[in-house]
This record gives sequence, structure tokens and C-alpha cells, in this order.
Amino acid sequence: MFEKILFPTDFSEVSLYALRECIPKLFEKGAKKLYLLHVVDITATDIQAIELAKIDEEEVRKLAEELRAKGIDVEPVVKLGIPSMEIEELAREKNIDLTVIPSKGENIWRQMFLGSTASNLARTTKKPVLLVKCDIMDGEVRFSVPPARLFEKPLIALDFSKCSDNIIKTVKKFEELPVSGILLHSVDYGRVDELEGNIKKAKDTLDKYSKMLPFEVEREIMIGLASKAILGVSLTKNATLIVMGKKGRNVLADLLLGSTAERVIRDSKLPVLLVPCD
Repeated sequence: MFEKILFPTDFSEVSLYALRECIPKLFEKGAKKLYLLHVVDITATDIQAIELAKIDEEEVRKLAEELRAKGIDVEPVVKLGIPSMEIEELAREKNIDLTVIPSKGENIWRQMFLGSTASNLARTTKKPVLLVKCDIMDGEVRFSVPPARLFEKPLIALDFSKCSDNIIKTVKKFEELPVSGILLHSVDYGRVDELEGNIKKAKDTLDKYSKMLPFEVEREIMIGLASKAILGVSLTKNATLIVMGKKGRNVLADLLLGSTAERVIRDSKLPVLLVPCD
């Protein structure tokens, strides 16, 4: 299991709900250490940042005590800076296994252009990031997938690049948790006359990857745009989590052209585990 977890909080309703409901489930499944981080955003505050940090330190301390009462080993951290940069820096400094960030799905497209912490971090991170999808319905925060079922049936998207090995390596960190899974590859390359051969090669490659995992997996080959294949299969196969790679750091290209990862983050109702490829 991912042993060292980083959870950045902005004290919002969605963030606190995910902290209290999702993080304990990860520790029940084998996580060992939690770093609870709050970043005082120096670009967004109109009052003295240092004074605000003192107030926020007390709030983070109270949350840490609440989690310790549940048996969680937690280290509270408050920093001044730009949230996505400070989160990435702490993840690198503490050699974090997984950063968990809740994201309100209904606002994700707007957030990408406004520069939300979740989407900025997803573009730049060098560590795996789990985006937990939440929505507010009838005044209550709800997960798209209950935390207890998060790893029950992952859809694992592979493009057969070197990144696929990183993805499998990450999946093996929670390999004891899935009941079953789906390995997916989308054939969106080659000439028409090469299609049959490319599909056969893809099936053979998926067979090899399936042997690396201890749980039963279905193997799916789709033709066409990878993001549509991932989103479509995740729904039809009742996946509980999408696991995929994230390449590059070209924010402008991602925003204007839409990488596969950005499209999936934007449109998926399911949690997304992003594995950096660089």
C-alpha cells in the first residue's frame, strides 16, 4: 500500500470531508504516515501572510489531533507560498508515495483555466496524485465512489511506452486491494492496413502486463481517441478508479490542445490516479 500520504487542505467543506472520510480508509488499508499540509497562498491573501499562517497553524494542529485520535500518525505542516509548488516541494522532500486531493467535478473545466491547485499539481507533479471526485448534492458532500471501494476495480490505461512500467509499478503498491481490474489500450496509431496487426500486438502486450498483477483483469482493446476509450470503458465496466500516466509539463499545450490526462480529469466522474511518466 502507499505508506506515506500527503493531504493538502484549504479548510473548505469538500477538503475537510475528504480528509475525515477518505484518509482514514487509506490507513485502514495499510498507509503508515500522513503529512497534513496547509499552504497560505501568498498570491490570494490581502492580509499579512505571516499572521494568517499563525491562525492556520492552530487549525491544522486541531485537525491533526482529531486524526491522531483515530490512530493516524500525522505530521501537520503550514507553509507560505504558491500551493501547487509547495505541495510538490513537500512531496519531494518527504519522498511521498501518494498525494490525495479532492476535486469538485462540476467545476473542473472552469478550474483548469483559473489555475486551481488540483489541476496545476496534476500537470506538474513528479509523484502519484489521487484526485478524489466529490460533489455537493442537497447540501451534502458526496464521493463519486465510496472510499472503501476506491481500489476495488481499477481501470488501468496503458499506452505501451516506458510510462506503462511506471503505472504497473504504482498499481503494485495496492495490488492486494482490487477484487478485479481492467487493462485498457487504445489503438490510435498506424495506417488502416496495419490495424489488424496492431490490435493483435496490443492483445499480446496486454497479456504480458496482466501476468504482472496478482488479481484478475479483463483486457480491453479500443480503437480511436484514448480519452474517449478510457471514459467509456470505465463506465461500461463499472470501474471504481482510473489509473493512467501523465506526460510532460507543457501547461499551455495541455490547456489549448487537451492532453489525454487533462480530458479524463475534466470529464471523469470517477477518481483518477495520475502516475507521472517523466
